[in-house]
Amino acid sequence: MTDHILIEHPENAPGVQVIRLNRPDKKNAITRAMYQAMTDALKAGDADDSVRATVFLGSEGCFSAGNDLNDFLAFAMGGTMGREVVDFLHALAAHGKPLVSGVDGLAIGIGTTIHLHCDLTYASIRTEFRTPFVDLALVPEAASSLLAPRLMGHQRAFALLAAGEGFSATAAREAGLVYAVVEPAAVERDTLAAAVRLAAKPPRALAIARTLIRGDGADVARRIDEEAEHFAAQLKSPEARAAFEAFMARR
Repeated sequence: MTDHILIEHPENAPGVQVIRLNRPDKKNAITRAMYQAMTDALKAGDADDSVRATVFLGSEGCFSAGNDLNDFLAFAMGGTMGREVVDFLHALAAHGKPLVSGVDGLAIGIGTTIHLHCDLTYASIRTEFRTPFVDLALVPEAASSLLAPRLMGHQRAFALLAAGEGFSATAAREAGLVYAVVEPAAVERDTLAAAVRLAAKPPRALAIARTLIRGDGADVARRIDEEAEHFAAQLKSPEARAAFEAFMARR
């Protein structure tokens, strides 16, 4: 398992599995290997009765800058995309344990949309959520085109996913993407504390309640695949190549 994804079972958080993004030098940009590691952790957590809740955390000042653009560029130039991203999204959507996330700082692309699948998200006051999909000639992913309008309403979902507008932590809370806004130093503490409280609840009753609230998920799985088809096609498009070349030139 890549060191860029750390799987932790903290002694002070019984019943909690932590999936920590640990590539701070690249702003926790997610590679194919990192997606695979997270998929494996989610599946392991589902199979382990001692795991009662799963937590996603990033680094200080950065949750994730999104997908590693080198993987996108390699695919756009004739390489293979692989199944790692889509497999992770399906594992995320189908995970049977409560999902809690803590976000501090940058949350771009999948760094934003991952939280649509979480049951509770704690964000620091300096967090910015942004999805520049269309700016890169791409389309929404992670079933965000289905989940965000349900959660936020059409106009705020459109602003986030199509217009590429940034959302502060406070705006994200008002839109329903975030449960609580806290100081940066409190993100990990409060996230783990919430997960511990969930892990201590009767697991079957909590699982049933969670399923009733979330629904059966078949429509989410279908939307993940539908978005992935459009995403892959757009990555091969001339407008995406132009957008990536312009982005890399600015860097």
